[in-house]
Amino acid sequence: MDGLVQETLEARRRIKQYVYKTPLMFSDPLSNLTSSCKVFIKLENEQLTGSFKIRGAFNKLMKLSSAGDVIKQKGIITASSGNHGMACVEAGKTLGIPVTVYCQQNVSEHKKNVLLNKGVRVVLHGVDCVEAENEGRASAEKQEVEYVSPYNDIYVIAGQGTIGIEILEDCPEVDCVLVPVGGGGLIGGIARYIKQVRPSVEIIGCQPQNSKVMYESVRAGRVVFEESLDTLSEGTAGGLEDNSITLPICAQYVDDWIMVTEEEIGRAVVYMLQNHQKVVEGAAGTALGAYLKNPGRFKGKRVVLIACGGNLGIQTLKQLVSMYT
Repeated sequence: MDGLVQETLEARRRIKQYVYKTPLMFSDPLSNLTSSCKVFIKLENEQLTGSFKIRGAFNKLMKLSSAGDVIKQKGIITASSGNHGMACVEAGKTLGIPVTVYCQQNVSEHKKNVLLNKGVRVVLHGVDCVEAENEGRASAEKQEVEYVSPYNDIYVIAGQGTIGIEILEDCPEVDCVLVPVGGGGLIGGIARYIKQVRPSVEIIGCQPQNSKVMYESVRAGRVVFEESLDTLSEGTAGGLEDNSITLPICAQYVDDWIMVTEEEIGRAVVYMLQNHQKVVEGAAGTALGAYLKNPGRFKGKRVVLIACGGNLGIQTLKQLVSMYT
């Protein structure tokens, strides 16, 4: 058992009292799209703060707070496209740790306003999330405070990996898991744990065609710096930090990749609303859209789709409903 798997088991024990064990919902409509297929949706959109990010944030901040009171005096700096920042703020509030959040300038207005309404100091920098990450890390070093990466941190990854524990508890015979991918913290944690316990499970990374840096980086065997276009899946958009520890994890433990278009993401979001009365954000639409793109590929399998978050602004939701209904 390697260090990340052990840390994931410890994370489960550490954060259990602070986060929800989210439902693994069976989907009749998705299952009926192909023969002998059973599709389940892991509803992280119903998680505390509306996304899976609370798991990694609590695990990391609890590790920091256990080292002493200095962290509570100095606080932390993090970078986020929204969800990780909200998660760090929630964990920080519970643990008494002040949080400053760096975001890219084109961050979702909805998520930015949620942060501002909580009284958080938000610093806007750059046009890509990796620019905000680099600036946040540099500022933390200058101020001599802890920087908490949204994905490039073993304790953050281990926290997200607790989803893998829950999936195997609730669906031990799972054949395939479809996971939205940005920086790779979510899929890295899930994949490493599940591959340790059930190596036969297929792990599929799902990214928007408009922003597929991890996919291209895995193909190249190094971090690729390519421009990310606008995407509904802002939670997975943008580049990777150089030397990110998630890249080798994804290269080793992710079996396949599916890219989805903006229309496929939008239709998937509307599909969830129409068929399950659930609001999910664009990042969740990558996994749902990847399945809807070719359901026949999953014939005869038990499939889990990760609905990673539900923080979708009302204007965006109204626009998608008008376009795809």
